[in-house]
Amino acid sequence: MPRNNFQGFGHDPGTGVGTMHEEDFSGNAAGRPDAIAYVQRDATRRRVVEGIDVRAIRAAAGMTQAAFAAAYQIPVGTIRDWEQGRRMPDAPARTLLKLIAADPAAVERVLGAA
Repeated sequence: MPRNNFQGFGHDPGTGVGTMHEEDFSGNAAGRPDAIAYVQRDATRRRVVEGIDVRAIRAAAGMTQAAFAAAYQIPVGTIRDWEQGRRMPDAPARTLLKLIAADPAAVERVLGAA
């Protein structure tokens, strides 16, 4: 049975270091099939997140990074990070970017009314 506290968990109060027992690890790992599949390199369980070309969307809107950031209420540093590949837009940001790509004026109107 997995333990829910440090008492009896192999925690050494003197060092602050805990040890995980085999039954703790097994119980923990059993609830994470995606993580196990990843470690075992099981390609059938992979999820591929589609890429999105933020620079192309911004260029199609005819805006600088600063203007794009201001119009769509996104920090300009975030725009730079996305365009330079340091970060990838998360799911809500990808949705917003797809909406901007489809109808930038409509998104500006909605955000301007907010």
